[in-house]
Amino acid sequence: MGKELYLYNSLSRKKELFKPIHEGLVGMYVCGPTVYSDVHLGNCLTFVRFDIIYRTLLHLGYKVRYVRNITDVGHLLDDGEDRISKGARIEQLEPMEVVQKYANGFHDIMDVFNALRPSIEPRATGHIIEQIEMVEQILKNGFAYIKNGSVYFDTIKFAAEKKVYGELSGRIIEDLLVETRDLNNQDEKNHPADFAIWMNASPEHIMRWNSPWGEGFPGWHLECSAMSTKYLGKTFDIHGGGNDLKFPHHENEVAQNVGACGCAPANYWLHTNMLLMNGRKMSKSDGNTISPSELFTGESEHVSKGYNPMIVRFFMLQSHYRSTLDLTDDGLQAAEKGYKRIMECLKIVPNLVGSGKVETNLDKEILELIDAAEQDMCDDFNTPKALSRYFELCNKINSFKDGKLDLSEVLPSTLLKLQKEFPELIFNVLGLKDLGESNTSETLNGLMQLIIELRQKAREEKNWGTSDKIRDSLNALEIQIKDGKEETSWSLK
Repeated sequence: MGKELYLYNSLSRKKELFKPIHEGLVGMYVCGPTVYSDVHLGNCLTFVRFDIIYRTLLHLGYKVRYVRNITDVGHLLDDGEDRISKGARIEQLEPMEVVQKYANGFHDIMDVFNALRPSIEPRATGHIIEQIEMVEQILKNGFAYIKNGSVYFDTIKFAAEKKVYGELSGRIIEDLLVETRDLNNQDEKNHPADFAIWMNASPEHIMRWNSPWGEGFPGWHLECSAMSTKYLGKTFDIHGGGNDLKFPHHENEVAQNVGACGCAPANYWLHTNMLLMNGRKMSKSDGNTISPSELFTGESEHVSKGYNPMIVRFFMLQSHYRSTLDLTDDGLQAAEKGYKRIMECLKIVPNLVGSGKVETNLDKEILELIDAAEQDMCDDFNTPKALSRYFELCNKINSFKDGKLDLSEVLPSTLLKLQKEFPELIFNVLGLKDLGESNTSETLNGLMQLIIELRQKAREEKNWGTSDKIRDSLNALEIQIKDGKEETSWSLK
């Protein structure tokens, strides 16, 4: 922990020096996916960005407990139906089949993007007892009320007594009256701004558990409060998620935690910004969307060809996590060139041998660039700025190769630091992989597994055109798909 880390705290709306509760240890909770359908690219961007944050903390020497949940109950659609239950009804599966299917798909995609797995990945359905206990504590403290088997958080009373509701999002109670969704049981609430922390299950509701208030299920906001408390304590270091979760999800999390124990859940709140495409918000309704698999295969009108996941990851790094990222074909092509340039430089670095005797300006420039790149990562995880330092280093490395700069002027210790730090920051902090690795690399294996699953899904849906297209495209790349009785495998021809 030699370098100081500064991060932008959404709660204070300013950049702050990071000071963990326990020296050398970091507890970080990030809101994970609701697994009722295939993960979309915007989710991938969020979790790749938090992967960078996680990797940076590890690089700085912290021992990190990274908790990222799986939402498998309680996340309601606008009509009040549970997302998992709807997925189960549409696909004629058990709810936990839906959860397992899409959780597997989510993990496959994140593996392909080379994102590290979290330390703990709890599911909402595995923590019903903890959620019931938190509801009981909130009721005991007088910040909730029971109506017809449901329990609602008393937002008005909480805001009046605790004076913290709205601090994170900047919303005020008057705003909530306008923005409250017209969900089922809305007329049961004392106030439109109140929200359910336990919901009575209607007769047709599939997912239900016994509780002191009758059969029901937890509210969506409750799971993160209960699980972050269980695994990280009543107050922990970092809570993260997409900017779209700041309100109402994170605001209501704060209310629940303060309502239950009188203490705020996290000292630092980090929020990532959204993914655009061609300058507009992604939307299925107007066709302005692309899935991760379409981006990899090129089977979309929005891209001229397929892009390797490492190219996409490199593209994601070119935007700060608090900024929007505009996905364009031109941007991806530029990212591909930039990625290849850095990887080519990294191949040169191990062969550089210096014979300088005294430190020169060239030594100072190289050392300053290496240090500046790490400082950029310590300045609110500024990946675009760090990448600009790496490109400057590449200019010098290529000049050594071309003979424009004299290696004999460089100290051996300078080059040793370059040989250690440059690959460390590229591979271990930014999480990139060299596409020059063998064809049996983990990246290719993960990508092929994803393609096989997409082909199998197309065959199950009798979408023979897509199935044949995948097979023919792989044949053209001299990759053979073998359908066996138990499983489908692949091999190079």
